[in-house]
Amino acid sequence: MTTQLTGDIINNIAVISALNVDDLAIGQHQFWFNVASNALNQDQHLPVWVFKGEQTGKKVMITAGIHGDELNGILTAQQLARQLQNTEICGCVIIVPAINLSGIIHHHRDFHGADQDLSTVNLNRYFPGNNQGNAAERYLAKLWHHLLLPNADIAIDLHTQTTGTCYPLYVFADFRVESALTMARLMAPDAILNDPGDQGVLETVWNQHGVSAITVEVGSDKITQPELITRAVAGVMQIITQQPLAAMTIEPCAIEASNITSIRADIGGLTLANVEMLTSVKKDDVIATQYDLFGNIIKHYTAPCDGTVLSHNTDALRDAGALIVRLIHD
Repeated sequence: MTTQLTGDIINNIAVISALNVDDLAIGQHQFWFNVASNALNQDQHLPVWVFKGEQTGKKVMITAGIHGDELNGILTAQQLARQLQNTEICGCVIIVPAINLSGIIHHHRDFHGADQDLSTVNLNRYFPGNNQGNAAERYLAKLWHHLLLPNADIAIDLHTQTTGTCYPLYVFADFRVESALTMARLMAPDAILNDPGDQGVLETVWNQHGVSAITVEVGSDKITQPELITRAVAGVMQIITQQPLAAMTIEPCAIEASNITSIRADIGGLTLANVEMLTSVKKDDVIATQYDLFGNIIKHYTAPCDGTVLSHNTDALRDAGALIVRLIHD
């Protein structure tokens, strides 16, 4: 596949329908990638940065904004692009900082289409897409086959925790993929989960196609957290600049575990967490208290096992089934 220019120019930036970074000259490039058209037959364009070094090396694909309300990931990708403008690199770095355009516009994690049968879709359950599927699946298929897959040796997908809850700097990595675990440790996060993967998740699909990948959670949704963004940028720069990964041995520097336990609301109510991020809890410790509209206590929630607090609710209003506390543990 070759880079395909459509001939269109938007804000002095060329529009492409396919990318092959091997075609590009050494240096920095910006493109609009024509990913799909909407129900009004209006083209949708994703911003793409390419940084190509003089020396050969890995092609590093960095994505963000698969969930439209996870802005710290987008801000991390943008800060990386600014930093790379003044950094000599080997190989090539491709940054796609805002994948889910409709979700971003709607302040929502999901893809929004006009098809009433489709409603909204969590894009990160449908990779690599389907050229014959619904609008979301076709969107992903074009993205995957014409932009992502042809241009990656390793991959980093930037996210945050979902609305109403919080995370630290947290990485998912499949420990069976040695280079993925190395990348996770280079991020210097607060916690790493051994993640064998779920069907349709971008990280899983990368690994299935021989591209070592991690998912990085940069704190909370819709809350700008400069400290976590700066740490995430530093971690990604470590991955970019410290190659080859196969030759590196990185000692654990964070919580590393293989299990998470999510404590969810049994009933609706206003719920306050009694724990703080990354603190240890013991089995049967009270971790949250729930109140009715009069302010009366209606339920205490306790830890079902020993563990470390990985996430807790920041929005007190909890429906039945909503996340209250998440623990990471062996």
